[in-house]
Amino acid sequence: MKKFEDSGLLVARILISVLFIIAGYGKLGNAYAGTQEFMEAMKVPGILLPLTILLELGGGLAMMLGLLTRTTAVFTFIFCILTALLFHSDFSNDLNLTMFLKNVSISAGYLLLAMMGPGRFSIDHVMKKNW
Repeated sequence: MKKFEDSGLLVARILISVLFIIAGYGKLGNAYAGTQEFMEAMKVPGILLPLTILLELGGGLAMMLGLLTRTTAVFTFIFCILTALLFHSDFSNDLNLTMFLKNVSISAGYLLLAMMGPGRFSIDHVMKKNW
């Protein structure tokens, strides 16, 4: 199995990134104001939305390319845990419970990428960086 590790890390980075790239892109344009209102309704300052978009869209693209992989994975791990707790902790609602578990599961994938690194098929590997 060791011989497939680099390919597996590439596939994992691509698959875990797609959700965040789409989510970050979806918050741009007409959806920006609505997303900001939703955040504020959940007692999260709307001023944090640009950072959210940067992490989702920019971090998603960086993760997909294997650029700043470990650092991006740590930030996204924390982001997933925080969003689970802040937005999906009403367990009386089945959908919230599912979304909470989804975020926790995704955070586990980012934790693994932070520990394992991007693999050989990455910009980090080409640049000989281990961040």
